[in-house]
Amino acid sequence: MTGKLRAWTELVRPIFLRPRRLQVAALCYRMNDGGKEVLLITSRGTGRWIIPKGWPIDGKDAPGAALQEAWEEAGVRAGRITGEPVGIFCYEKELSTGLPVQVETLVFAVEVSKLEKNYPEVDERDRKWVSPAAAANMVQEPQLQQILRDM
Repeated sequence: MTGKLRAWTELVRPIFLRPRRLQVAALCYRMNDGGKEVLLITSRGTGRWIIPKGWPIDGKDAPGAALQEAWEEAGVRAGRITGEPVGIFCYEKELSTGLPVQVETLVFAVEVSKLEKNYPEVDERDRKWVSPAAAANMVQEPQLQQILRDM
């Protein structure tokens, strides 16, 4: 191996291959006469449709952190959450520094039993109940689309 190739392989390339950062998400749903509905919210930055998600929270396990995000971002006050993820999706997030990072998101299903009108981010987001098929067409992440189609 040449010196330049070795420098690239061992020193420079690993800098660009940062590990994915972990987030947790709540796939909130309810049952009604027409079947299952999924709760989508808008992102604060672009206004695109997403599910509630965020970084892990000190002192909470992954499902607990996902439920906290569902409260803060969508007003889900009570719900039954799965203990194991129902899926994983990856996407690229732009940090406040402007740098993009790869994010791996663990998705936990939350059967919503209570939805509040007032919650921490009520003035920053819209929310909407839609069928899983409609939700799959509204979100951008292909792996999340598949999770929604599999519901």
